[in-house]
Amino acid sequence: MKIFPAIDIKDGKCVRLSQGSFQSVTTYSEDPLKVAKRWQAEGAEWLHVVDLDGARTGSPNPVNLQVLRQIIRQTGLPVQFGGGVRSAEVVERMIGIGAARVVLGTAVAQNPQLAEGIFTMYGEKAVVGVDARDGMVSIQGWQHTLNEDAAAFVARMAALGAKRFVFTDIARDGMLQGVNTQMLLHIAQAAGSCPLIASGGVSGPDDITALAQLAAERMPTLEGVIVGKALYAGALALPDALRLAKGE
Repeated sequence: MKIFPAIDIKDGKCVRLSQGSFQSVTTYSEDPLKVAKRWQAEGAEWLHVVDLDGARTGSPNPVNLQVLRQIIRQTGLPVQFGGGVRSAEVVERMIGIGAARVVLGTAVAQNPQLAEGIFTMYGEKAVVGVDARDGMVSIQGWQHTLNEDAAAFVARMAALGAKRFVFTDIARDGMLQGVNTQMLLHIAQAAGSCPLIASGGVSGPDDITALAQLAAERMPTLEGVIVGKALYAGALALPDALRLAKGE
C-alpha cells in the first residue's frame, strides 16, 4: 500500500482545511516546495498536490501552478494533482507540466461525454475524485452536493471507463478522527477491479495499520492512502507510515 503525503496549496502556501471549509484554514508553511523536499527526504515515493483555489474557482491558480512546477522539477517525484481540473485541455496542460496523474471530480460528475472522452484518452493518468458528504457526491471544491449516492457515482464512472478512484469522506477530512472503512468498502465494491485510494481522517499509526490490513485481507484494490493533517500535526511520522503501509 502506498502513502501519498498531501500538499494542499492556497495562495501559494501549504495549508490544511478542516472538512473542506475555507473558513477553517491552517497555514503550515509559506514554502510548499520546502515541504515537498521534506517528504522526499523522509522517503515519499509519491506526492498528492491540490490547488485549493482552483478547486473553488473552477480553474487552476497560476501562483499555485508555479509551485506545482517547482515541486515536480526539483523533487522528481511522481505527483498526483487535483483542483480546478474541469476540461480535457486542463488535463493535457497538467500532464504537460509533469503531473503523473490528474484528479477530476466536478467535470466528470456533470458531463458523461467529457468523462468518457478523458478516460479513453488519458487512461491511468486520469483519476476520479469521489468526494462524499453524508454519502452523497460533493463537487466544486466541496461547495455543492449532488443528489447522487457516492457508490452509484463510482459505478457510473467505472462503466464509462474510469481506471482509478480517490475517495474522500469530507466529514473526516482534516479532523484526525479515523478513516471511514465501512464506506471505503462500499466504494471499493462499486469500483470493481479499479484501484482505490483512501483519503480523509487518518489520525495516526493505527489507521495506517488498519488500512494495510484491510488491503491485505479484504480489499485488494486499496492502492494507498492520502495523508495530510496527521503528518502536519505531528500525529504520524512519514517514515513510520511508509513502514506500516508495507505491513512491517
